[in-house]
Amino acid sequence: MQVTSKNLYIVSTPIGNLEDITLRALDVLKKSDIILCEDTRQSIKLLNHYKIKKKLIPYHKFNEKKQITPVIKYFNDGKILSLISDAGTPLLSDPGRLLVNECLINHIKVTPIPGPSSITAAMSVSGFKDKFLFFGFLPKTHNELEKVLETLSRSNFTQVFFIPSKKINFYFKSFKKFFSGRKIIIAKEITKIHEEFYREDIDKLNVIDNSFKGELTVIISNQSVNIKKEINEEKIVNKAKKYLKKYSLKDTVDLILETEKINRKKIYDLCLKIKNEKN
Repeated sequence: MQVTSKNLYIVSTPIGNLEDITLRALDVLKKSDIILCEDTRQSIKLLNHYKIKKKLIPYHKFNEKKQITPVIKYFNDGKILSLISDAGTPLLSDPGRLLVNECLINHIKVTPIPGPSSITAAMSVSGFKDKFLFFGFLPKTHNELEKVLETLSRSNFTQVFFIPSKKINFYFKSFKKFFSGRKIIIAKEITKIHEEFYREDIDKLNVIDNSFKGELTVIISNQSVNIKKEINEEKIVNKAKKYLKKYSLKDTVDLILETEKINRKKIYDLCLKIKNEKN
């Protein structure tokens, strides 16, 4: 493969096991003059393993705006540059978007060098429908999280998130509220020695001891794998009509869900229909 200047290479690197890297990725890294990376201390482990010695420049969320101008200058000087993240495929919940767009503006080609991704790795063993939505990192505050999950819960697609292991129990509470009836997989340390896939029905989730480390890849199933429950529609309708006289649509749905442990979207759609009929 010919590796050229005026071309930003987006290189996927291992998500754990250092053997999970393509021959093409190694070739590009060996031929690069400069490698942009999130954390030089992390990237040097991979490069040392393959005896690659190149100039490393930190490129992360705290300095990416400042680095744009000097990086473009490197291209104008004829340097070959590649971008890597700490692990996996760059730009998926990692910095790089600003640089890619600036390269395109400056007529610098952007070439992907495909490889490992915790998203596809976890999806491949999930057993869930392969039509999925990738959200990335969820909000850290309760109110923002509720708003996001309220919207996402209406989707019938499989959904993929990144979650810091230290906050897993915080997110469990909201998952149970908004994704009742679905299944969940928590993938930890994918491709590493202590790799594990924790599978459970969301309704059965309990607080777990925080033995997980790092970032977790969490997948929530689409609704079609759920065990369907009979809905007493007349009962729901009567409650909805009563609550909608006093409360908002969202609060009405929440109140009904306190006693009716069925799919949130079905209750939401029913309440919305009743609200629209009243208007």
